[in-house]
Amino acid sequence: MRILSLSDTVVSSLYSPLLRSRHEKVDVIVGCGDLPYHYLEYVFNGLAAPLYYVRGNHDKIIEYSSAGQRSEPHGGIDLHCRVARYNGLLLAGVEGCLRYRPGPFQYTQAEMWWHVARLVPGLLRNRLLYGRYLDVFVTHAPPTGIHAADDLPHRGIDAFRWLVKVFRPALHLHGHIHVYYPWQVMETMDGLTRVINSYGWQETVVEIPVR
Repeated sequence: MRILSLSDTVVSSLYSPLLRSRHEKVDVIVGCGDLPYHYLEYVFNGLAAPLYYVRGNHDKIIEYSSAGQRSEPHGGIDLHCRVARYNGLLLAGVEGCLRYRPGPFQYTQAEMWWHVARLVPGLLRNRLLYGRYLDVFVTHAPPTGIHAADDLPHRGIDAFRWLVKVFRPALHLHGHIHVYYPWQVMETMDGLTRVINSYGWQETVVEIPVR
């Protein structure tokens, strides 16, 4: 299954009439946060593929635009603390980053552990029904020790690293870490999991096991 993941910056080649011709084989769209809701809607409508997303620390409670106001991308499915399934693909997600100032979608490490704990019953249910826990873990912030920075807002999340170690999804898609240099690492293997920084956009193929 081909996944188009997006985060943090609007890309002109996606926000254009050329979107469908350049990404016609995409099966699922994944938003990893800090993107305008109207932009996610544009990609969703242009590709006619399902949209799953989490919010980032710069996302708005209410977004105002010439098309009206939104509290979410219309038609998308919010993955925060949720386990979902689409055509056999198992997804789960957690929004936000570490709290560094007053504002929405920011949490302490302890609160992130609670968000991850809320996913566990659904992951165990997946194992019973489908023979595996999870295919794609979607977050805004990165896991501890992978793609993270040293400043408080961009530090990794301990609970995310634990979830990847224990439940071994094929992909962990995140955003939040901006890419400024061509040599910046965008993809890292953590055990059996490909951890991918989706800054801008990334197109990734994941094989769904047949049970």
